[in-house]
Amino acid sequence: MRERQALLLVDLQNDFCAGGALAVNQGEETIAVANQLAAEFCARGEPVIATLDWHPAGHGSFASRAGTQPGTLGELHGLPQVWWPDHCIQHSQGALLHPALNQTLLTLKVYKGENPEIDSYSAFFDNGRRQQTRLYEWLQQHDITALTVMGLATDYCVKYSVLDALTLGYQVTVVSAGCRGVNLRADDSETALAEMAQAGAKIL
Repeated sequence: MRERQALLLVDLQNDFCAGGALAVNQGEETIAVANQLAAEFCARGEPVIATLDWHPAGHGSFASRAGTQPGTLGELHGLPQVWWPDHCIQHSQGALLHPALNQTLLTLKVYKGENPEIDSYSAFFDNGRRQQTRLYEWLQQHDITALTVMGLATDYCVKYSVLDALTLGYQVTVVSAGCRGVNLRADDSETALAEMAQAGAKIL
């Protein structure tokens, strides 16, 4: 059977780019890479999927709700939690896809992080693997066997999406030029790429 590819663009949203509530260093530099890849996939008739962090106001992962400092560690309903600044609040300007992203090339948008009681880094599951997004079912329906993944941030949503994709049996290629990390520790992105490679992803 011929490998059927899809492109997965992870969380290319305003809040993760320059001026955003949880701006990733050089995050906006990923957009040109995304547009180029999306055009190539579209030209071959292959789907382009964008994920969006889509939090209700007062989400449980927000430092403001936990009464603590962003970037510190704690626990949310029994799971380890990084406390984040309020970000990607549903329908806010910060939650929108970056304006430079060519949205006419998108086949599907997948929303995640909607449950206020649990964080959701992966494009497939929440952090406790209690609920699925619509992504896996959609990929199954469209006979997708391989994913090319890029986006924000390398050390969180990209990493967990890639690890879950591998666990679910997909062949995964990560375009490192299209990824940037939060890097709470300076080497977090490098460590994340190494973890993905070790799990079976091909790093471009």
